[in-house]
Amino acid sequence: QVPLVQSGGGLVQAGGSLKLSCEFSGRTFADHAVGWFRQVPGKEREFVAAIWWGSTYYADSVKGRFVVSRDSARSTMSLQMNSLKPEDTAVYYCAADSSFVQLRTVTNLDYLGQGTQVTVSS
Repeated sequence: QVPLVQSGGGLVQAGGSLKLSCEFSGRTFADHAVGWFRQVPGKEREFVAAIWWGSTYYADSVKGRFVVSRDSARSTMSLQMNSLKPEDTAVYYCAADSSFVQLRTVTNLDYLGQGTQVTVSS
């Protein structure tokens, strides 16, 4: 059973919005940091947003435009992306890790989603 299953993404014009979802299968990851990172081919992974013990954290590049949340049952996490820019184009991954530091630095992550392409046209 795949623990993290993503949906959403696609193509949108600059200034538009998209929503990504990540379903937790088989567990709630209540004791894990959960969040999102993105990657452009040839570049390093970039932290986007995370939830850790009820608090949310964002990269400066998306702060004020993206909102990360999870439902009350803690079975799904979402990333609402607004005011999208061409530089937001990347493959987005959801992730979960017992260490917030590892999630924040996108290193040695315990669980990863399958990734989904987000393309923002200018």
